[in-house]
Amino acid sequence: MHTLIIGSGMAGITFAEELKKHSPDSAITVLTQETHGYYSRPMLSHGFSRDDVETKIILKSFEDLRKAGIEILTPVEALAVDRAAKTVRCRRAGEEFSLGYDKLVLATGSDALVPPPFRAFGDFRVVNSLDDLIGLRRERAAILTRGETPRWAVVGGGLIGCEAGSDLAKAGDAVTLFHALPRLMERQLVEADSATLLQVLTGMGIEVRLDAAVQGFERDGAHYAVKLADGSEGGFHGIVVACGFKPRTALAQAAGLPVNRGIRVDAFLRTLDPDIHALGDAVECADGRIYAYVMPIRQQALWLAQYLAGKTAEPWLPPTFKPRAKVHGFTAAHPYLF
Repeated sequence: MHTLIIGSGMAGITFAEELKKHSPDSAITVLTQETHGYYSRPMLSHGFSRDDVETKIILKSFEDLRKAGIEILTPVEALAVDRAAKTVRCRRAGEEFSLGYDKLVLATGSDALVPPPFRAFGDFRVVNSLDDLIGLRRERAAILTRGETPRWAVVGGGLIGCEAGSDLAKAGDAVTLFHALPRLMERQLVEADSATLLQVLTGMGIEVRLDAAVQGFERDGAHYAVKLADGSEGGFHGIVVACGFKPRTALAQAAGLPVNRGIRVDAFLRTLDPDIHALGDAVECADGRIYAYVMPIRQQALWLAQYLAGKTAEPWLPPTFKPRAKVHGFTAAHPYLF
């Protein structure tokens, strides 16, 4: 049986390794546009205060995965799924080709959510991939080389915005964090913990602007400015947009698979097509939730490998887990919301 996996993040690679363990004779192919290897995406928002992050973030090289019997094709873009023919049309270096499958696993992950008013400007950063982090680190190094202290506008006071903002501040940079709502991480924290988080961030020297709905961005001479309803604030070397994530559903939708907030799957992580499964933060599960956290994504991958290897017939059950923010100096006093 040939299992074709689209995506080389935690969901895709954990699944591939586990399937190989349970079904060593099976053929497994991973398609990915990543070129750096399998890396820790949660470390991206902590990639500024330590110099060795670009090597420490790599969990396993693609060559090591190949030696383990998993075929890795990179950089390859998956263009379309032909469900009737059970093939995926791909492109690499301008050349198109097709790959067949017996089982297809969509582990496509998510993109950074960029609000429509920001898209026309274009000259901002997100922290969604290792390439994003490398670009930010190079930009930061160039500013430091000029003898200046980097000054950043971080737009978004959710999990990623608070983590990235705190790490930039720990690295010695000046940070202003803009959040449209009256408290930080309102989806994950109770009010008391949001207040504590605010104290921690301001104690690090971060200027936090709450109830500050960003309208857009503009050039400010050699710098950048953030446009608000009551004016603009400028002088920033760069802008980091951290407004959440958007599951990558386009490939599934174009193949005629149901999508809502994510790719819709049943309790067996199956799409409408019984030969196509999906997992990770691209997926809306049977309970209507998207489990965009390390533990449930890992559990999905381990379970799906066992299921496809015939080791279990039970459905996947979401684990009990405690999400938490990795903000320097912050510990929530109450359980996180999910």
